[in-house]
Parts: sequence; structure tokens; C-alpha cells
Amino acid sequence: MSRSARCLSRLLLVLAALPLSASASSFVQRDEAREFVREMHATHGFDDAELLALLDRARHQPRVIELIRPPSTPGARSWQRYRARFLDDTRINGGLAFWRAHADTIRRASEQYGVAEEIIVAIIGVETLYGRHTGNFETLSALATLAFDYPPRAPLFRRELENLLLLAREQGRDPFSYYGSYAGALGFPQFLPSSVRAYAVDFDGDGRIDFDASPADAIGSVANYLHVHGWLPGQPVAHRARLAPELDPQALIDAGIDPSLSPEGLAAAGVVRLNGEAAAETATLVDLPTPGAETEYWLGYRNFYVITRYNRSSFYAMSVFQLAEALRHGYGN
Repeated sequence: MSRSARCLSRLLLVLAALPLSASASSFVQRDEAREFVREMHATHGFDDAELLALLDRARHQPRVIELIRPPSTPGARSWQRYRARFLDDTRINGGLAFWRAHADTIRRASEQYGVAEEIIVAIIGVETLYGRHTGNFETLSALATLAFDYPPRAPLFRRELENLLLLAREQGRDPFSYYGSYAGALGFPQFLPSSVRAYAVDFDGDGRIDFDASPADAIGSVANYLHVHGWLPGQPVAHRARLAPELDPQALIDAGIDPSLSPEGLAAAGVVRLNGEAAAETATLVDLPTPGAETEYWLGYRNFYVITRYNRSSFYAMSVFQLAEALRHGYGN
């Protein structure tokens, strides 16, 4: 009998031994879930019975599907509306308080990883309002719901479910002890389980990574994440752009978020900084539209692109940058 046949036979025996609680709606009755268990056993040595019991305890969460599903009638993108969510007194004052409370840790992270202090603070501010809103969804059930009940992104969330189980094994934690966003993001910095395993650091030196109660671990991990993704110390993030009146910028925008437009090429096309100077370095042209208002255009540099590795939205990256700038100006006062 081949190895795959032996695994299947073992899995069928385990399924037969499950208690009657494994109802028709249980994840363990799904073909995809059974395949997932087989893969976890074959690849990572998980015990079939234990993993099936975990999935049997997990519960489908309809609210998770509601939140992740795109709206049936999406509204027009509005930069001004998006920006207002993050550039307000609560986010700025909270950021200044967080920065001052953890000044030594933030400075150490900045020096070790080369990432600007205000950027580290701003990302935590945009993600969770400095740890105030980390999410209350039980993570294993949320990820199982997305992995087995949301086909459009099932492969992504199966990987995250896999990484959650590996993370729990590595940390010696009950897989049901993790809580976070509806999409499985965890703690102060809202790392997905795969990112926790790849980029998180024990920055407070207590021998474990704790995104629920250790701001230091979150601070160091955010800095490390940006460092690994190519943050350039001391280099600019973005400059406001001025476009020649006759220019149709769409071709430049379509060049993509990864900076590829030379300062000379941009200037020849009619794109410069507001002060009339050429772009500081190779850039992307970022458009920030608002219905009924003039579109803002920005030159986004390599560090702007790095912020989009955290969240692949130019609105998100610009909000982080502008919040960081507001915090930087306020911190010395």
C-alpha cells in the first residue's frame, strides 16, 4: 500500500472514530478540510485525530464572510474620506502618547533596523490605534471559515490556517487562544500568522513573542518587517507632485506601484515636485482621487513601496506616511 493510501486509510478510521458532534455542518465533513488534514500530517507531522478534533471544535463564522466579501455595489474611492479615518486628533494624540511611553524601545528599533521612528509608530496607529482595537474574532475559527467556506481566497487562508497551527505548536499555545481580526491578523501590529512566523522578533527579550501584551515585540517586529522588505534608511517616502496641465497621467500611473520612473523621465513628461524640483529618486506616480475634488498626485519612492508590502493599498501607505509626518512634527513640541 502506498504512503498516500495509508494516510487516506488512517484518516477514514479517524473520521469514523469522531464523536457524533461532527455534524453535517462541521468542517471535518468537508473534502477540502480532510485534504488539509492529510497535508498537515504528511508535511508537518500533525496527528490526524488531534487535528480533526480541533477542526470539529472550530465554528463557522458568518460575520467573517460578511466582512471579507466585497460590497455588491462598491462606492467610488475617496482619498479624503479614507484619510479622515486616520488623520484625526485621536490618532495623532494617541500616537504621541504611545511614542513617549515607549521612546527608548522605539529608538532602539529604529537604530537596529534603520526604519524611521515615526513610521513604526504610525503603522501601529493605523493598524490598531496603538493596540486598542486588535480584534475579537477567535482566530482558528475565522481562518477555518475563510479556508473552507470562502472559495475566492481559500488558498491564502488555508496557508494562514496552516501557519496558525504551526505557530501554536512552536509557541506551546492552545490554537484556540488566539484572537484578532476577522481575517486572522493578530495583536498590536496585525500580523497574519505567516508573518508572525517569518518576521516577528522577541524585542523585549523575555524569550517569547507576545503581540497581545508586549508593545516592545510589536515595535521591533514592525521595524524588522519593513527592514526585510527593503526600507532605505534616511531616504524619502513621498513628495507631492505637480503635473503639466496638458499631461494625461494614466500611462505613468499604469507603470505600477513598484518605483520604475526616473526623475529625468518624469520631468520630461511634465511631472515634478511642487517646488519645481525633479523627483528625488526613481519613483512611482501615485493618484489619490476623491469624487468631486481634484485628484492628488504624489511621487512615491522605494520606502513608499515598502509600506505597501504591509498593506497593498496606496491609500493605506499614504495614510501611514501622513500620520507619521504629523507625529514627527508634534513629537518635539
